[in-house]
Amino acid sequence: MAKRKTALDHLNSGREPHIVHLIPPGAPGYREADGGAMVVSSPAEVNAIVRTLKPGEVITLDDLRAAIARRHAVAVACPVSTAIFLRVVAEAAWDERQAGARAAEVAPFRRVIAPDAPLAKKLRRGLQWIAQQRAADRTRPCGRVRRIQVMAARVDQQEWRRKVRRHARGSRAWPSPACRC
Repeated sequence: MAKRKTALDHLNSGREPHIVHLIPPGAPGYREADGGAMVVSSPAEVNAIVRTLKPGEVITLDDLRAAIARRHAVAVACPVSTAIFLRVVAEAAWDERQAGARAAEVAPFRRVIAPDAPLAKKLRRGLQWIAQQRAADRTRPCGRVRRIQVMAARVDQQEWRRKVRRHARGSRAWPSPACRC
């Protein structure tokens, strides 16, 4: 019988993000992409973004998806895979903690997963632990700087969608992120 893969195995699997240019109707993210491309991230990429959060900063899953989409210059990040990979990051962080790693050495997933989120109910640590850690971390909802960054990302995303539509009407060529039209 094959050994069951742990969250750390999934995190270190070497999986690479890839971009889906044609999203089938009805697929998660189809309406949000609005004709643009969608990136399917990787657990390692989600882990890297979560580790950049400083103490006291809190972002939502939607903010995380917007950051991934910006990083790859596409319209949207896949909502399903991003949530799955965030859970992998959380479970791997908990496995690292159990193995003896200090709290500062593991990914602070509690800054992304809210205690009342459906994803929190699926984690081994549960809702109360996340709430306690957020209280101890003195986290607050997105601060002014974070909120401005998120709003700027949404404006950039809308501008990118307009570029995609403009190119789709005029030619079949896909716009590059450096396009200034």
